[in-house]
Amino acid sequence: MRIMLIDENMERALTLKQALCEAGNEVVFESSSALDMIKRVAETQPDMIIIDTESPSRDTLEHLAAVHRDQPRPIVMFTHDGESDKIKAALHAGVSSYIVNGLDPSRIKPILDVAISRFEAYQAMRLQLDKANTTLAERKIIERAKGILMKQRNFNEEDAFQAMRKTSMERSLKMSELAQQIIAISELLT
Repeated sequence: MRIMLIDENMERALTLKQALCEAGNEVVFESSSALDMIKRVAETQPDMIIIDTESPSRDTLEHLAAVHRDQPRPIVMFTHDGESDKIKAALHAGVSSYIVNGLDPSRIKPILDVAISRFEAYQAMRLQLDKANTTLAERKIIERAKGILMKQRNFNEEDAFQAMRKTSMERSLKMSELAQQIIAISELLT
């Protein structure tokens, strides 16, 4: 696995890097600061980000949130700060695993495995939510277009749907694409 390692303490980073490499991973980038994280993630395309910090700063959490939004990947944070507000903020920023006082080299692999599993579960849920939202938006557009046909052509709901279905098949369009065209034409003519 290709890993980006960010650690404020270079001595501690060396220990962590050694443990990661012994577990079969490759550290593709390491830094003592989260600054330029978005740029560095784009350049190095790591499979995972590991941050080792005494306490996550607001700036670090903002950088993580931007990475999570634009270039999502598993993020593990080792820290000494067990404050519940910091934990919530880190998880909200996209941290997959928040480990307090737990930098034990023998536990690295299971921690990474858990982070990957949580990240994959979150991504699957996010994909399902996006798909459901898209489907709902498409249904609303189709309903609106049916309403226009019902009003303009004096169709009942079934006739409007069948007319849209037939036209979408003849033109090789998705129903939602045809519905958008109907709405656009209706707005142009009114």
